[in-house]
Amino acid sequence: MLRFATMQLRDSHLAEDLVQDTMITALSKAEQFGGRSSVKTWVFAILRNNVIDAIKQRSRTVNAGDYIAEGESMDSAFDTLFKANEHWTPAARPTDWGDPEDAMREQQFWKVFDACLNRLPENTARVFMMREILELDSAEICDTLSISMSNCHVILHRARNGLRRCLESNWFSEGAQTC
Repeated sequence: MLRFATMQLRDSHLAEDLVQDTMITALSKAEQFGGRSSVKTWVFAILRNNVIDAIKQRSRTVNAGDYIAEGESMDSAFDTLFKANEHWTPAARPTDWGDPEDAMREQQFWKVFDACLNRLPENTARVFMMREILELDSAEICDTLSISMSNCHVILHRARNGLRRCLESNWFSEGAQTC
């Protein structure tokens, strides 16, 4: 959950706050869970809505003070960014933002990956997420889920194979359909 929020917001502190708010909301509204989906899906939907709200709020709020040094006027701040011919000064030139098409492909890849992860059996996806996303070691996973170490390794093997097959057919093959 934290990785998802951090990837969306690019702010680890805000992501942590939203994950905590999500967990509090889920716990306080547990009686409203209708059972039409898994608890994981329901909690992620709450998180997704919280992230969307945070993005909307952030887009509405611009603090000009973030761009101006203390004691500096708005005009002098912009004068330091631009030359007289209205081009960027070398020091203020924006960094390369990369190729927007590459960024879009990366976003599409993670959508396909998420769809593939959701197609795995629930326990298989859970073990994979605990290991690869939450970065728990195998012993912690075994203790948490009351499974043996060999069972954990078999589940991880199956998860990786399932993800590989799904990604090969939905992302890496020619004419792959995106989700």
